Amino acid sequence: MVKMDLLQDAKRRFIAQLKACYGENDPDLKSEVVVTRALSTKEAIGDPGRDDFPLLRGKEILMQASFKGASGQAFSADAGNFQGSLDAVLALPLQSIFERALLVASMNSVLRYLNLVGGTVHCRNVGPKECSLLLEHYLREQKVMRVGLVGLQPALLEAMVKALGPERVMVSDLAEAGKERYGVKILDGMDSEKMFEDCQLVFVTGSTLVNGTIDGLMENAQKHGTRMVFYGSTIAGAAILLGLERWCPCST
Repeated sequence: MVKMDLLQDAKRRFIAQLKACYGENDPDLKSEVVVTRALSTKEAIGDPGRDDFPLLRGKEILMQASFKGASGQAFSADAGNFQGSLDAVLALPLQSIFERALLVASMNSVLRYLNLVGGTVHCRNVGPKECSLLLEHYLREQKVMRVGLVGLQPALLEAMVKALGPERVMVSDLAEAGKERYGVKILDGMDSEKMFEDCQLVFVTGSTLVNGTIDGLMENAQKHGTRMVFYGSTIAGAAILLGLERWCPCST
């Protein structure tokens, strides 16, 4: 079996899209048009009315790229600033989480500028609460016996428990393994196969595209025939490029 590399696949498709839109030697691709920085928590999420989001606890960072005034974001464990050409972004070796986040945020901002994708900016203030209420309704419509969540997003986990009960919810996370939230024990994010065995539907954070875990998760989903739905602004562009199912109703 050929090993997956979904980020590299998304990058190849992104480059093909750029060539289709700009041609081979457009000067925009070689001038200083991409600016990326880490947002403050207020800029990123505002006041969501609760303090248990990983972003507010300093466990993750929201990077924002800007291309000709269009914004695209990506969650990352590493912060950094960048200003340079899109060509320079595409030349990155993608060996670090920061480089991967820079590429993902840049793809989101450029695809948004080209009007090929929306929802590249994280919801703020009441947005996370509205999202959780919509998820409750959505899950009841799906009529699944058990649902999984990869990446501890507390508002979404709470909504899942309200909709289905804790006994029908599974969650995994890289940083919170072994803890219990809303009556659900958190599994190790590096060993999520049991979730794909038991759940008909698994919600997966788009930040898996940045931290490099997306390929193993996709392989588990294919192995067990599990429906995989990505959430969050990080994967907005890649979802369009790769044909992945995404649910993120409150992003802008």
